[in-house]
Amino acid sequence: MTPTLVRQHLQHAGPASPVDLCARARDWSEIQERMLVPLYEAVYERLEVDPGTRLLGLGCGSGLALLMAASRGAAITGVEPSSPERLALARERLAPGPADTRGARAREARVRLVDGPPHAAADAPERADAPRAPYNLVTAFEPIGCLAGDAEGLGELLSAAVPLAERGAPVVLAGWGPPERCATASVLRVAAKLADPVRAAGNWRPALRDDLEEVAQRAGLAPDGSGRVACPFGYADLDSAVRGLLSTGLFDAAITATDREQVDKELTEALHPHQRSDGTVWMPNVFRYLIARVR
Repeated sequence: MTPTLVRQHLQHAGPASPVDLCARARDWSEIQERMLVPLYEAVYERLEVDPGTRLLGLGCGSGLALLMAASRGAAITGVEPSSPERLALARERLAPGPADTRGARAREARVRLVDGPPHAAADAPERADAPRAPYNLVTAFEPIGCLAGDAEGLGELLSAAVPLAERGAPVVLAGWGPPERCATASVLRVAAKLADPVRAAGNWRPALRDDLEEVAQRAGLAPDGSGRVACPFGYADLDSAVRGLLSTGLFDAAITATDREQVDKELTEALHPHQRSDGTVWMPNVFRYLIARVR
């Protein structure tokens, strides 16, 4: 079972008290997604994203990375195969309001969001100014390396996306850095401990050194550089930290194996060492990205 299917199964058929998917998506959008802004910025700066960029964002979620690319003038298409709730928030975030300027309306014309797998982006109707294949940049910013099977799920997305990109186009893959460089790794071990009775698929595991390279190789991509980016996780308080981390889906197997109350309790205890005297929570992390090229 792929990670996408695992997440869908856990969300809909897990604990007795079902996860509120809309609230979970809102927590991701309002609390957790911004933790990866340094990663998005580093990639866009290195690849010089500008009005000539035609970007395909895989697993675009609630759209913050797309918004940042659009602010640089890029024409963007985002596909979200597993969370219609996050995609609905992306539509809100990227749609100009009634008081927006003509420039904002022009930006909307260069944005397309697709509910489904990458090939749906090729099939969906396009407006005149919307990005058209072949894309010259593909991004997969959802970090892999913390769920058993997540590399295989990313490989499936890439298999569908690579044919939509032009030859030589960069494909950006992201992953968690070494556990010793990620303070959050000690907190995520709670997920592994509580999810032990559940099958390995969808369970937390430590990130491995060559996760990204192995995915790129299986997808037939040619590695062309990498980088590491500091992405500290900072929260206003313990409640925000718990909600933000749960929104990642990394604790879904633990919730299925036990219950939400037990996960909340043990997650809060694991976060205490990272709480500052003012009540805020701070965890330094390093994330890694790989740039690979379409052959």
